[in-house]
Amino acid sequence: MRILYVITDLEIGGVPLHLYWLARHMSDEGFEVHVTCLSPPGPVTRMLAEAGIPTSACHAGGAWDWRAIDRLNRITADLAPDIVHSFLFHANIACRFVALLGALATDRLICELQTVEVERSWHLTMERLTHRWCRYVVANSPSVVDHLAQRARIASDRLVLVQGGIDPTPIRESAPAKRSSLGVNESDPVLLWTGRLDPVKRLDDLISAATVVNRSIPIQVLLAGEGPDRPRLERRVGQSGIADRVHLLGQRTDVPRLLKTADLFVFPSLTEGMPNALLEAMAAALPIVATDAPGNRDLITHNENGLLVPIGDCEKLAGAIANLLRDRTLRQRLGACAARAIDRQFHIARTYGRYRSLYARLAPLR
Repeated sequence: MRILYVITDLEIGGVPLHLYWLARHMSDEGFEVHVTCLSPPGPVTRMLAEAGIPTSACHAGGAWDWRAIDRLNRITADLAPDIVHSFLFHANIACRFVALLGALATDRLICELQTVEVERSWHLTMERLTHRWCRYVVANSPSVVDHLAQRARIASDRLVLVQGGIDPTPIRESAPAKRSSLGVNESDPVLLWTGRLDPVKRLDDLISAATVVNRSIPIQVLLAGEGPDRPRLERRVGQSGIADRVHLLGQRTDVPRLLKTADLFVFPSLTEGMPNALLEAMAAALPIVATDAPGNRDLITHNENGLLVPIGDCEKLAGAIANLLRDRTLRQRLGACAARAIDRQFHIARTYGRYRSLYARLAPLR
C-alpha cells in the first residue's frame, strides 16, 4: 500500500513528531510511504530523510498561498497513492481541494485533527463546510471527537477515534540529566513543563503559581521548548520576582532525561488534544498537576493518576503543587498509576494498530 502523508509544516512540534514516528513505523511494516508539507522543508524533513523516508514540500509562502494546492495536486498525481492521510487544519483543507481537482478520490482521503480548537472559530466553520470531501476525519482523543461532532457538526459515520499513545521504553531507560547542567541545585524540588511556548499553554499561570509556592517551598522551574510566546514569557519571568528560579531551556533533544530529573510535572493548558508532553510525563511515572481541560482530562483522572485543577485558577494550581511537594506518598501513588495507564491504554502499539485497521478499510493491501 502506498501512503502519502500531508502536513501543514514539518517544524519541531507534537504533530510533526507524531507523523515522523508514524511514517517510520509504517515504512518498517512494509508500506510505501511518502511525506510532504505545505510549507518549505523543516527540521522534521531532515529527520525523515535521514530515516530513509522520501519527502517533498509545496513551499507555501503563507497560509493563503493557493499555489501550494497546485503543487500538492501535482505531487499527488505523480505518486498516485492508495491513501492520503493529512494532519492539521491547513493540510486537511488543501487535500480536500486536491480531491475536488481529481488527483485523488475523496473516499481514499483521511484528515486528522489533534486539538480542541478554541482560538479560531472559523476553522470549525471550514471543517463543517468541507469535511464531506474526505472519507474519514480522525480525532486523537474523546475530547476532540466530541468537539468536532458538536461544534463542526461532523457526522458520526465520518468521525473516527484513533487515540494517541507513546512508546515508554526510551523514557524509562533514560538516565536523569545532571542538575548542575541545568543551572539548578541538588536540594530544591524541580517542576517541569515541556511543549511549545504558545499562549494556549497558559504558562503565565504556572509562573504565578510557582511564585506563590516558592514563598514556603524553594523550587526550581524548568520550561523546555520554543515558540512564538518566548519573548513575552522572558519579560514575564523577569517581572515575577523568581527569575533566578525559572529556567527557559529552549528546544531540547533530551526530554526523557529531563523527565527523569524532575520531581513534578505541571501542565496548565487552556485546551489540548491528546498531549504528547503529558503522555511522556505519565510514562516517566512523574506526579502530575494539570488543568481540567479538554485533552488533559482524557488522560488524567483526579486523585487517581494526577491532580486536576480549574483552568486559570492560579491559587488552586499553587495549592495542588504544594500539596504534592509535601506528600511523598501521594506523589509516588499518582506517578505509579500514571505509568500503568500508559501500558494499559496509551501504548503507541495500540495507536499504530488502529491506523493499520483504518487504512485496510479504505484500500486493500497489494
